[in-house]
Amino acid sequence: MIPDKDTTIGKNEPQKEKYGSFALFDIEHFLRRILRNWYWFVFMLFIGYIISWVYSKYYAQNIYASDLSLSISNNTSSYFTPNQSINFIWGQSGNQDGVYLKKMLLSRSHNEFLVKELDLFVNYSTKGLIKSTYIDKTDSPVFLQIDKKHLQQVNYPITLIPKGGDSYEVILPEEGQSTSLYSYESEGFQSVSGYSRPANKVIRINEWYNSPNLRFRLIKNTTTPNIKVNNIVVNLNTVNQSVNDIVSTIGVEFDKEIATIMIISKKGFNLNSTVNFLNKSVAELQKKRLADKNIVNKNTDLYLQTNIDGIRKKLDSSAAVLNYLKTSEKLYNIKDRDEKSLDKIKELEAKKADILSKISSLNNIKNTLQAQNFDKMISTNAAGFEDGFFTASVTELKALYIKRREMATIYKPNSEPMKEIDRLINEAKMGSSGALGNYYTKYYDEINKIDRQVAEANADLTSYPEKERKYLDAERGYSMIEATYNSLLGRQNEAQLKVATNQSDITVIDPAKNLGQAPIGPNVKAIKSAIMFGLLLFPLLFILIGEALDNKIRNIKELLSATKIPLLGIIGNNTNENMLTVLEQPKSSVSEAFRGIRANMRFLMENSREDGKGKIILITSSVGGEGKTYISINLASVIGLSDKKTILLGMDLRKPKIFGDFKIDNKYGISNYLTGEVEIDQIINKTRIPGLDVATSGPIPPNPSELLMSGRNIKFLEELKEKYDFIIIDSPPVGLVADSYELMKYSDANIYVVRHEYTEKYMLKMITEKYHNHEVDHLGLIYNDYNKKQGYGYGYGYGYGYGYGYFDEDKNYKEPLLIRIRNKVRTIFNRK
Repeated sequence: MIPDKDTTIGKNEPQKEKYGSFALFDIEHFLRRILRNWYWFVFMLFIGYIISWVYSKYYAQNIYASDLSLSISNNTSSYFTPNQSINFIWGQSGNQDGVYLKKMLLSRSHNEFLVKELDLFVNYSTKGLIKSTYIDKTDSPVFLQIDKKHLQQVNYPITLIPKGGDSYEVILPEEGQSTSLYSYESEGFQSVSGYSRPANKVIRINEWYNSPNLRFRLIKNTTTPNIKVNNIVVNLNTVNQSVNDIVSTIGVEFDKEIATIMIISKKGFNLNSTVNFLNKSVAELQKKRLADKNIVNKNTDLYLQTNIDGIRKKLDSSAAVLNYLKTSEKLYNIKDRDEKSLDKIKELEAKKADILSKISSLNNIKNTLQAQNFDKMISTNAAGFEDGFFTASVTELKALYIKRREMATIYKPNSEPMKEIDRLINEAKMGSSGALGNYYTKYYDEINKIDRQVAEANADLTSYPEKERKYLDAERGYSMIEATYNSLLGRQNEAQLKVATNQSDITVIDPAKNLGQAPIGPNVKAIKSAIMFGLLLFPLLFILIGEALDNKIRNIKELLSATKIPLLGIIGNNTNENMLTVLEQPKSSVSEAFRGIRANMRFLMENSREDGKGKIILITSSVGGEGKTYISINLASVIGLSDKKTILLGMDLRKPKIFGDFKIDNKYGISNYLTGEVEIDQIINKTRIPGLDVATSGPIPPNPSELLMSGRNIKFLEELKEKYDFIIIDSPPVGLVADSYELMKYSDANIYVVRHEYTEKYMLKMITEKYHNHEVDHLGLIYNDYNKKQGYGYGYGYGYGYGYGYFDEDKNYKEPLLIRIRNKVRTIFNRK
């Protein structure tokens, strides 16, 4: 059955615009193309597997990770560590001591100290046949110790080969020596004059190796390494590069349940290196934290010692005056002394002396705070008080000043962030100054109270003679200085005791250990999958690009859907050497397809004239090479074989073809007749088929279009209609010239040939529009040169046979691999 022409849609203008418009992408053909090229995917999958195997075996560097957990307890106040009682900076809250420690662990100063302390700028590895493996310093039988006063070339591999005993051969690269050398003292590069490549040399342990770009010696590892290496490759890095590499591999997290527990992790190419680094890093951090806690107490001890030294001089002077009065004036035994009043005065003046000493310490704290000299701060205990709020405000103020110095390098002085930090600094200043002001007020109130009490007690001593009062004043002065001295000694002892008993507030819970942890990376499975999948994308991408750029007709369903033109039949690929398939291979599937087309022709001509005259069938296509002449010859042959008197006209005057297959002389043809050179009988040739005559094109004329449109040609067709049942016209392609459109006015049926994987989609737009605009009627399509291995895929039965013994091709037919596999599977499951 041939699809009906939809006459109603033609009235719908929006729908009309869709005629001749094909889909941009044919998913069905794309999938078929992938299946046809399956071997490329298998090949690329195999190549991907080989590449991924080589990568994982010889090139992938394992990445290891170790971790350490510690707890933070801040039981003593310090200006140098954050306090938990207040928000830290910018309104933050929570475990600020932990945040402070995290910043320290990731700070440049801390890691730079470790790099220099542990010589982490010296990297060790060992090279196998293909792959280099990083090793820890402890895994090397020798350590490389550089002369830091000598300029060194960095990123320059130094290979050490054991030569037995304590000897090693130093092998340097064949090229790559640089005139820009690094100084580990100034941590910068310096230029030197050019020099020749240093020669390889055998050196012993502790022997210095000297060259223009290197100076080092080898130190024996006192511990026997766990692994044996045949070579050691040493690379020197700059301090800055080493610090950056280390900081990028450190991670710090807090326990979700207990905020004061930190988990510190380190990644690296060697497990021992990560373990040693973490343990050393935290050990140094503990020392730093302890030093931070003790610095205030040490400052206090030094401050108190200075005051004690001054008070001791005053005490000695006062003792000398008192002894003088005793010996020279004989006043040591005053009669009727009021001991009660004297003891009260001494007690009050001792309290006053202690308060004055505290005020002096308070002044020191205030002046140090105003000068922003936080490293010289003394403990508030020296001023006789402990105030967590004041300690926290000083800590905050110190942090804000540091923050402001950092921001000053980024922001302008009058910018909003700078104004905000200044506001916070002023608030912190007011908080700390307010706390100190409260203690000043308290101490001065106590002094005024003591002065009043002393004045009352002095009233009882007015009865003494002047000489005795002079002695009593000297005795009271000595007692006051002595009380101050004893108070300072007591506070100094307290500060020294704190220094002696202080411990770091960092406690290691689980140190880092080498427990044989498996590497955390690289994810070899993921990389293998990525490599194989990536290579699979190459053929897929090529096919996708080819499909996107391909504009040829490949899908019958899409063709009919886009054109809405009836399909007369599908012609398979011609395997015959000439174009006379119907004559040469009458039992072939192609011949049967032409018979089907012959039968379907009646659907196109059922509404044509019924005047008893012959039917004109015009065959055209878009361009040359689509099989228009092939279809014309075989359609004419199959009609002629059905006892219908038929003539085939070669009216493609620009490109004559028909005469060769029928072995007809093309000396005289239609062009000669239309120009009046010959009569009609002279151009009509008999063929092997009794019912088929052929009129060839003849020589190529200079004006083919005018000849075809001439009245003589129309008369010629009318004469032929009187003699023949069917007239088959092999006309010019409509995509190149308009001749065929003019001839279609006189035809009873028009056949448009579309060749599989040859005809361009855009070429069908014109004929489709003319058909639906009723400019061309009685039009049908023939799909030519379809590949039988793909199947026709439309459902009309044109592809039956092929393997079933029905057609001539079946004896040479071989089923595709996928079909054979499918049939085999069906056979297995259908067994009873």
